[in-house]
Amino acid sequence: MKINELRDNPGARKGRVRVGRGIGSGLGKTAGRGQKGQKSRSGVSVKGFEGGQMPLHMRLPKRGFNNIFAKDYSEVNLGAIQKLIDAGKLDAKKLLDHDALKAAGLARGGKDGVRLLGKGEFKAKASFKVAGVSKSAREAVEKAGGSIEVLEKKDSAALAAAKKGKARETRLADKAAKNAEKKA
Repeated sequence: MKINELRDNPGARKGRVRVGRGIGSGLGKTAGRGQKGQKSRSGVSVKGFEGGQMPLHMRLPKRGFNNIFAKDYSEVNLGAIQKLIDAGKLDAKKLLDHDALKAAGLARGGKDGVRLLGKGEFKAKASFKVAGVSKSAREAVEKAGGSIEVLEKKDSAALAAAKKGKARETRLADKAAKNAEKKA
């Protein structure tokens, strides 16, 4: 037996039906599409069409809600962090932030940062810099002698206002500098 001689058992893979291949095949001439009409033509998609009546999927009520302002946090349990510290994949002496946890393969996704959760046992003295932390996780880290720094949540409206104010200040400063040059 060689690798190039490997085959499926006979009959394990059934060939697809080739329609429109003559009268003897049983699916010749119209190829199982019947006579004339919209559905006999190519390029037709009438799934869910109910003869002009409002289709069922449109009659049913819409459900649910998609919050466009929801934060996307990568949730990481302390037990998983402890496992990686014990395995030597994470260094507890260094600052554990989003980048460090991502590099270790714990924080997948989470464009708004990492949120620590308290599931599992945690006994390493480590310092964290995260976007959020649960009450139980904070207690567990502080009990082990570690520290947690929570990043400030950036309010988009406040950020925009601050940016606008800063731009105005720089504009006024530039104007004042030009006026000083003219006088000199």
